[in-house]
Amino acid sequence: LNSTLLITAIALGIAVPLGLATAIYLSEFARPRVRRTVKPFLELLAGVPTVVLGYFALTFMTPVLRSVFGVDVVPIFNAASAGIVVGILIVPTIASIAEDAMSAVPRALREGAYGLGAARQQVALKIVFPAALSGIVAAIILGFGRAVGETLIVSLAAGNLPPADLPALDPFQQVQTMTAYITQAVGGESSRGSVTYQSIFAVGALLFVLTFLVNLIALRIVRRFREEY
Repeated sequence: LNSTLLITAIALGIAVPLGLATAIYLSEFARPRVRRTVKPFLELLAGVPTVVLGYFALTFMTPVLRSVFGVDVVPIFNAASAGIVVGILIVPTIASIAEDAMSAVPRALREGAYGLGAARQQVALKIVFPAALSGIVAAIILGFGRAVGETLIVSLAAGNLPPADLPALDPFQQVQTMTAYITQAVGGESSRGSVTYQSIFAVGALLFVLTFLVNLIALRIVRRFREEY
């Protein structure tokens, strides 16, 4: 669980700022021609095979981290490179859905703010962003679900072995997320009824409960901030 939350936290730390910044730019600042070009490109990026991104994390991101922080600090398999690339994976999801939510805000709200003398940045951040908050929260939750369920990138870049130190808080150590453990256990030689076999269902149930609780909290947030026009 700690490893899964660590990878997810790193991924959201990368994806949420980039995704929301992209959404705000496309919705409020980009010209229509740029929006028509970038939006399909984002949706295309969301379909990149995760095995490709996994090898990208292992062969590019890890060497970059090792060159910056030192080979003694960053091992070949580590949570940081996997989390960063998982964050890159979910940026298109967050950006696309958040941009749709912002574009759905009635133009009358923008024109009213402009009529009162508000600048474009003020309209984007103080009018459009709060009005689209329910859709933005939904975008972040979808990104969270994608990050929690990611398996291949973590298996290739993070080592797919339990961390040496618990709780797993060091991003520069190898980790094993819940989905990666399930994949490893299913592919092993665990016999029916064994502890390993039973642990697959326990980890799966824990993953379900985690996702359910996060979605429940998100639903309450969406209802709390839902705008009616």
